[in-house]
Amino acid sequence: MAIIISGISMPVGTSDNEIIAAGLKKAGISSANAVRTGIHKISLDARKQNDIKTVSSVWAELEDTSAEKKICDKKDNCSLVDITPFKPIITGTERPEGRIAIAGFGPAGMFAALVLAEAGYRPVVFERGSDVDSRADAVSKFWAGGKFSAENNVQFGEGGAGTFSDGKLTTRIKDPLCRFVSARLVEMGAPEEILTKAKPHIGTDKLRNVVKNIRKRIISLGGEVRFNSKVEDIKVDNGKIKSVVVNGEEINVSALILAVGHSARDTFEMLHSNGIAMEAKPFAVGARIEHTQESVNRSLYGVHYNDPALPVGEYQMSYTKNGRGVYTFCMCPGGTVVPAQSEENTVVTNGMSEFARDGRNANAALVVSVSPDDFGKNVLDGVDFVRKIERNAFKAAGSSYSAPASTVGEFLENKGGIFSPSVEATYARGIVSCDLNEVLPHFVTDMMRTGFGVFSRRMACFGDKGALLTAPETRTSSPVRIPRGDNMCSLSAVGLYPCGEGAGYAGGIMSAAVDGVRQACGVMKTFTTKN
Repeated sequence: MAIIISGISMPVGTSDNEIIAAGLKKAGISSANAVRTGIHKISLDARKQNDIKTVSSVWAELEDTSAEKKICDKKDNCSLVDITPFKPIITGTERPEGRIAIAGFGPAGMFAALVLAEAGYRPVVFERGSDVDSRADAVSKFWAGGKFSAENNVQFGEGGAGTFSDGKLTTRIKDPLCRFVSARLVEMGAPEEILTKAKPHIGTDKLRNVVKNIRKRIISLGGEVRFNSKVEDIKVDNGKIKSVVVNGEEINVSALILAVGHSARDTFEMLHSNGIAMEAKPFAVGARIEHTQESVNRSLYGVHYNDPALPVGEYQMSYTKNGRGVYTFCMCPGGTVVPAQSEENTVVTNGMSEFARDGRNANAALVVSVSPDDFGKNVLDGVDFVRKIERNAFKAAGSSYSAPASTVGEFLENKGGIFSPSVEATYARGIVSCDLNEVLPHFVTDMMRTGFGVFSRRMACFGDKGALLTAPETRTSSPVRIPRGDNMCSLSAVGLYPCGEGAGYAGGIMSAAVDGVRQACGVMKTFTTKN
């Protein structure tokens, strides 16, 4: 066990050793009594622009372990935490007759495969897209004006959708496995700072190397990763999964971890046709808003906006009215807006940043919550709803994979179009001046306008009428959920393990990876590696 000492407020630039010393003093702990110490988390408090601070928490392991609980009982700012490293345990006794398989090699699939491989299962991964290097090449060519690939794009391929993002690891879940995932990512090449930053990110440039190292680790332990291998069908017999059809080949499986991501619409349709229990779920749609990074920094830091000791500015805002939310999501400081479609003749936007976050612009999703009440309660109605928006965007922008866009000022006046922009667009396929009311449902655009009224009072840059809106942002989360029982399996098929974002159990890289670990553990509770 260890003590976590929280609420340590210090000037920006204070060294780790000084923060640790301040934390020990706050808890009344002598440094001589601490066996090990370190920074647990560190964040920035910029609420007062004339007094910007870091707020940290420190962990301390004491020589006298009995004293740890006594200190925590006396000090409100101290709590006990178990620092024992997580180690999956095999408790299953059933010998697998077929392969232990994973569909999808995004964060959920990667971590499921990694945990299983390290436990001796020799899993096989089926990934419909290609390896990350081939994938990056195909994506770059498309962004430069080349041909679109429905199987090799921002959504599909090694690393999943997160590979072409900011590599953001922030999450709302409070799960001890987050620490395990972060530590493994560092082992695989991620920056060590992700262990302590309150808002950690890897960046698309560093993430690509990380995913390659995870793949190499899985293969070195006897696992397989098959690229360009799409799970086209599943076979269920007497309520139990028996096989999968991959590129026309039927392969016997005892377990299939289904980690296909939020954009595998054809897979959702296949599962539905096979009678797998599914349900429509809420998600959000909107557009990407793009400001200069300088304007974001000025809004957050005031006269200190150019201080090299301060991190690149980022934000997250939300507002709810009459039960409907408008919020910013997946903010990418110093990043670009990127084409992110997974189907032909559609337009989808997303955000991407490199680790340095040193681009001239910042962007974020500005989205509005939608629910089955808006699009219909049939299982795939949400898929149809989003697909219609993406096809409307394609047509509105000239059917060329350019994106429809508008300045905020024109959008607020319900005119649409681009007039006196203060931002140079970064969308690689180019933008076309459009009325976004022709792309997005009116209840969405109305709520976005409400959001601007609220957010502009919180951050000055949201009052910039020359900021740019590029639409649509539609891949915030999966439009379906695949329910699972206490055994972690689908309610319809024993041995089918719905996992990650595509199954409706995660929202981002970290939560997806954690769910992958949990589903791997679910497999280990049933199956053994012994012959």
